[in-house]
Amino acid sequence: MKKFIILFTFLFSLHFYSQEMQKGFSYLETGDYKKAETFFEKTLKEYPNNKTAKLCYGRAVGLNGKPAQAVTIFTELLEAYPNDFEIQLNYAESLLWSKKFNQAKEYYINLTSTNPKSFPALLGYANTLSNLKEYHSALEYVNKALEVLPNNANAMVSKKYIYLGLANQQQQNQQYGKAIATLKTNLKLFPKDKDIYLNLANTYIIAKKHQEAEALFVEMQKDPNLYFHAKNGLSLNAHLQEKDKKALEISTKTLAEIDNKTSQKDIKSTQERYAQALIWNRKFGAAKKYIDQISKGREKENWILGLKATLYTYTGDFNKSLNTYNAILSNDETSFDGNLGKANALKANGQIDNAYLAAKQTLVHFPNQKDALNFIKTLNSAYIPTFETDARYSYDNGDSEAYTSTSRVIFPMSTKLTLSTQYQYKRAINEVTDNNSTSNLIGAGLGYQLHPKINFLGTVGINKINGNISSYDQFYTDILFKTKPFKLQSLDFGYKRELQNFNAELLNREIIQNNFYGNYNLSTNFNLGWFTQYYYTTQNDDNTRNLLFTSLYYNLLPKPALKTGINFQYITFKNQVPTIYFSPAEFKAVEIFVNLIKEQGIAKTHNWYYGLTAAIGYQYIEQQAKQSTYRIQSNVGYKFTDRCYLEAFANHSNIASAAASGFTFTEFGVKFTWHFLKKPIFKTPL
Repeated sequence: MKKFIILFTFLFSLHFYSQEMQKGFSYLETGDYKKAETFFEKTLKEYPNNKTAKLCYGRAVGLNGKPAQAVTIFTELLEAYPNDFEIQLNYAESLLWSKKFNQAKEYYINLTSTNPKSFPALLGYANTLSNLKEYHSALEYVNKALEVLPNNANAMVSKKYIYLGLANQQQQNQQYGKAIATLKTNLKLFPKDKDIYLNLANTYIIAKKHQEAEALFVEMQKDPNLYFHAKNGLSLNAHLQEKDKKALEISTKTLAEIDNKTSQKDIKSTQERYAQALIWNRKFGAAKKYIDQISKGREKENWILGLKATLYTYTGDFNKSLNTYNAILSNDETSFDGNLGKANALKANGQIDNAYLAAKQTLVHFPNQKDALNFIKTLNSAYIPTFETDARYSYDNGDSEAYTSTSRVIFPMSTKLTLSTQYQYKRAINEVTDNNSTSNLIGAGLGYQLHPKINFLGTVGINKINGNISSYDQFYTDILFKTKPFKLQSLDFGYKRELQNFNAELLNREIIQNNFYGNYNLSTNFNLGWFTQYYYTTQNDDNTRNLLFTSLYYNLLPKPALKTGINFQYITFKNQVPTIYFSPAEFKAVEIFVNLIKEQGIAKTHNWYYGLTAAIGYQYIEQQAKQSTYRIQSNVGYKFTDRCYLEAFANHSNIASAAASGFTFTEFGVKFTWHFLKKPIFKTPL
């Protein structure tokens, strides 16, 4: 809020008025407060009891950055002249300078009640209310001041900033419609005002009104002083609509328009946006080269550090990203990008408690900031107790059918510890072979973060089988360690004890599998990825199995995710028992696939999410001629709320390893997920 200078009419009527004093008045009126302070300090040495000189000295001191001293001076004057209205006005204003807004409010209430037509009192009270963020009342009193002095420049400036403050308050409360209406009202009073334009454009973007934001940026381009800001805004707006190629096109053209008349501020913001656009388009090599180019001599400036941190985040180097955000905060602890960027880097590094604390720190400096609130909401969603259930029906062309229902309840007890329970019912039948069985599996699980990059998952349970040939109970367990040993890499290894349960015949035979397995995934910053899985299995029928699956894939699009690649599978069994289950001495399969997926996590409320995988290839079973294969997997879901979603799925394949008996296999079903509480059951580190 800009400070205003009260013009004192009494200065022109006092008998002490002289040419020497006029020089001091001019210093005050022109804003040269240092000279004014020196001038009136000398004057008071000659005339220590002169009220006017002391009053002007108090104003000069206060406006020269010494508000506490000014309060003392005006307090002394009030003691000497308790009913002097001009001194009262200056005392009230000195309280504003000292940011004693509540005290100033009480004082202005008395001034405006005794002098309801005093312009300085009304305007001072309006500014006090604005500083207290009581914007509606502030508007009431600034309008009263304008009734006394219509179109007064100081009052109009105050009105503009009161409207801006109100709009900011409404935006923080996520009342975007009201904020936009307030800014449009302000714009009618101050057409094409830069501050209002910038606030309105920012509100449009936060409210995700991208068409309105684009139209406003196009309008802002007509103002030479806003041209580069508008063009850079258009680039950001395109990115937020996931039009990253367009964002880069705009930034490239804007960068080329820089000339020797362009201000340093506009050059910097344009360079920053161009570097960001390169990162958004995954042109990481070009982005690094450009950032290195523009950072020469400015390596420690926060905007350069911010670009580097963004690049590290996009390329998966979260340790460097975290260190860089810490460097930003060491320069400026109130940096929004530094605080929220640090929170994101901590989350990616598995340091969840610290991520909560960094988000909290963001909100300390930026109360109710939408991105910080959404970040906390996303963190919370991973730790809200959840109920999952699915029901599925499967069959193959060997006349086997199965009905399966699985339910799980997941209880995160802290950011490190998660407990779960599970129940699965399966009924498998084959009317041709007259085999049938039911399986009831009851289990309990525990997950624990041993280290930010090491997670343990363990499940134990009892599987009770009732078949028309045999009935028994068997112990079930699955132990898994998930690790992230290096940048863009994950390595999992574990042990699983389970039953061969594909159909009723296998369940009746009580074949127990002991699986020792590992998964390895390597991502890259050039869209190529490699996934490998290996299983070594021993069985209680004295058979062993080796299974190797590897996939080389390429990411074509990020949202929705589209990738394609080639899969290879190799299986061997020590013993061949084809009449019981598929167990070749050697099996190979190769396929090409396309995968399209819009994940549930990125879907908005009341929107659909989906996945589709299609693959074709060949399989080679021992010495048999190659056989063509196909595989289709699909799912479609609807997100009712952030806490409740339902999906349907279907799978169909003729790959022998996918259907353990080697037959064509089909499955379909539904899955329901419900976060049945609104927040975690434990107290988050906020």
